[in-house]
Amino acid sequence: MHDLSNLPVEVRPDRTLRVKIIDACGLACSFCHNEGTPVATDNTNRTAGQFTGTPGRSGRVSIYLRTNGADFLPARITPDAEFALALAAVRGSLPTNEVHLTGGEPTLHPDLPGLISIARSLGLTVGLTSNGENGAAVMPAAAAAGLDRINLSIFGTTPEELAAVQAPRLASPKLAERKLAALDATIEAATAHGVKVSANIVIPDEGHVDRVLRIIERHGRTVAVRMLVSLEDGGASLDAMQAVIDHVGAVPVRRIVTAGASDQRVRYRLPDGRTLYAKSLRPVRLPDTCADCRFNNDQDCHEGYYGLRLYRATDGPFMVGVCIQRMDLCMSLGEFVMSQRCREVAAFRDDETARLMRLHALPVAP
Repeated sequence: MHDLSNLPVEVRPDRTLRVKIIDACGLACSFCHNEGTPVATDNTNRTAGQFTGTPGRSGRVSIYLRTNGADFLPARITPDAEFALALAAVRGSLPTNEVHLTGGEPTLHPDLPGLISIARSLGLTVGLTSNGENGAAVMPAAAAAGLDRINLSIFGTTPEELAAVQAPRLASPKLAERKLAALDATIEAATAHGVKVSANIVIPDEGHVDRVLRIIERHGRTVAVRMLVSLEDGGASLDAMQAVIDHVGAVPVRRIVTAGASDQRVRYRLPDGRTLYAKSLRPVRLPDTCADCRFNNDQDCHEGYYGLRLYRATDGPFMVGVCIQRMDLCMSLGEFVMSQRCREVAAFRDDETARLMRLHALPVAP
């Protein structure tokens, strides 16, 4: 195992807002947290307190729904003046330089380029997380609108691997084969149109090491491969990452830490010069909001404080959340920008940045 303590460290202040733009998705992965919200299509006729995380007709899951207190259904966000005002309100209350579009599956949004254009008009960089199922169709227009990067979630290289983590309704190798072909087409289209591409691979345990090695071999020559810790598997997931690193002979180059959020990653160099990232989570908590949380321990808090998320409630306002395991902490955007929690997040970002810069003896910008 490599000693990471002496690696050069880069500290990046958290300036990102995650925006759930759509709930629809053509996959039904067994590990999906769905940004903490109920699966809309399976809960349409239910109200708060009745939402279920049990797979319905869609077969999809939201793994934290049983305990996270979610009390609204997510609506599709439209590229209109209200969306522009919502982004401006967040940026006005907290320094923000990037929006990251999520879902569901963002490439299924009927006007993804319109959302990107609005964010770009406000001077924000735009990224998105996708499984690639519709990326080839929307990538030319999305790139033209200003999409900077796409993080593609990849679970396998074979139809059998993808089908194995789908709900029974979608556990068809033939369907999985079409989804994998769509993923390849998305990579090709994004690369052709100048959009930066990353391949995100969740690695639960050492039983998945061979799968990850195949993904690195298949996609690692054209995209940046990032191994992600599994939120529910903790130590076993980290051990599996190390097994992959050892197998490919990767050498650590740099630690990248997000100040004010739990994200951290190590950049590795492979023997042939390619890059591999291993992403894990720091045990970061908001000092007041998280202090008395029932999940605030090493076993139950899976993500820590990961950053702000913006939602649109069905027939309701824009909502801001700080934790997918505590959706009961969500509040309307109007409430949030006037709240102590907003001030807490702002202060925490600044304090963490200053602390980490001092810790690693890095120069602090004037």
